[in-house]
Amino acid sequence: MLPERSCLELPAHLEPATAWREISAELRRIVGDSIYQIWLAPLEVKDWDGNVLLLQGPASKHAWIAKRFGRLVEDCARTVVGPQLRVAFAEAPTTASPGHRTPEPAEQSVPAPFNPRYRFEQFIIGDGNRLAHAASLSVAELPGQSYNPLFLHAAPGLGKTHLLHAIGNYLTAFGAGTRVRYTTVEAFTNHFITALGARSLDRFKQAYRNVDVLLIDDVQFLASKVKTEEEFFHTFNALYESGRQLVLTCDRVPRQLTSVEERLRERFEAGLVADIRPPDFATRVAILRKRAALDHITLPDATVLELIAERVTDNVRVLEGALIRIVAYHSLTRKPIDMELARTVLDNLYPTPRRTSLSIADVQSFVAARYALSREELVSESRAFRIAWPRQLAIFLARDLTGVSLTAIGAAFGNRNHATVLHACKRVSDRVSVDPELAGELDDLTGELRRLQADRHC
Repeated sequence: MLPERSCLELPAHLEPATAWREISAELRRIVGDSIYQIWLAPLEVKDWDGNVLLLQGPASKHAWIAKRFGRLVEDCARTVVGPQLRVAFAEAPTTASPGHRTPEPAEQSVPAPFNPRYRFEQFIIGDGNRLAHAASLSVAELPGQSYNPLFLHAAPGLGKTHLLHAIGNYLTAFGAGTRVRYTTVEAFTNHFITALGARSLDRFKQAYRNVDVLLIDDVQFLASKVKTEEEFFHTFNALYESGRQLVLTCDRVPRQLTSVEERLRERFEAGLVADIRPPDFATRVAILRKRAALDHITLPDATVLELIAERVTDNVRVLEGALIRIVAYHSLTRKPIDMELARTVLDNLYPTPRRTSLSIADVQSFVAARYALSREELVSESRAFRIAWPRQLAIFLARDLTGVSLTAIGAAFGNRNHATVLHACKRVSDRVSVDPELAGELDDLTGELRRLQADRHC
């Protein structure tokens, strides 16, 4: 006769429902409210036989929750109930939620050569890229359910491709079979032309439309490619209409893609449009510190990083390249990495930038004139929208273009404090990220002020 199975006795004060509430509270404490609400709150107790706690989540998230959080859930359950308790996850429900596509077997997934160094944890967050980073992470965690499409725009070298690869790496690690493909528009075009010549369009379409997440770099190069643009349009529609995720990058906002068909521009603007601006000084230094740590570079003189950050201001790739150049020069000459060596390397390629001649007063006068206000109205306490919005724009532009501290900017705008200045900048970033017309308005103002600045240097 087989021995009877021993059952784990719950602590006297715990019934199963009470125990699960306490386990849930412990999980919330550890992972935080936002992650708990997205992933763990939907979990339900399917069975509890005294030894095994059997859980089940929604069909669209079940496998991923089990893979990523299974060990943590069991640890919390043992903390509350006892060390012998085991946690298991039931088979995923077979009924899919609306718009959800059950992934095909893993062997049919698209191989994705993502750069292992381009991960979210290696992306330095600053004021200029905070929205783009947060949106990209949200898309990676909930593909097809948060921002679709996600359109990232920035000048070259500011991190658009990093974020695309970060999404791909995240889904490869935690996506539980999610099929993800990365391509550039140039590669898409070449593949399309080859497929036309080989009469293999069906295979071409399957390669791009039979995925759950499609990451597309440099969509500005669609311009003037009529046949490619037509195929791209149908690929976009096929994925979007079936609830699958698209993430696109570009060097400009959709409305500025004048050589791309309007129907595509409209689709690009249908989701979230997020910009990435050049990093400020503190962010540039942090980027250099991260790169030095990744490459195991020891810097006896930390001010070398500050010197590089002063010289290279508007391109992350060039910023990192300057550090690599200094390290290479050190390796070849055996000279220590100090300020003297750094200046020697940087002086020819990245000379000391001339000081800006654009002041806060210049920005205020320019913006006030553009919106038919007096300078006194612009810095006043009025909260009327016709004054408040131009004031926020002027504060944002002063931060970006003058190099003056936030405290000084606040003082120049009616003795406003540091927090008010940050709020104004965030308000502008938030509005232009979802309103293409306002994004164009800001681009125009920035361009005109930069031309004014350049004219004064001549």
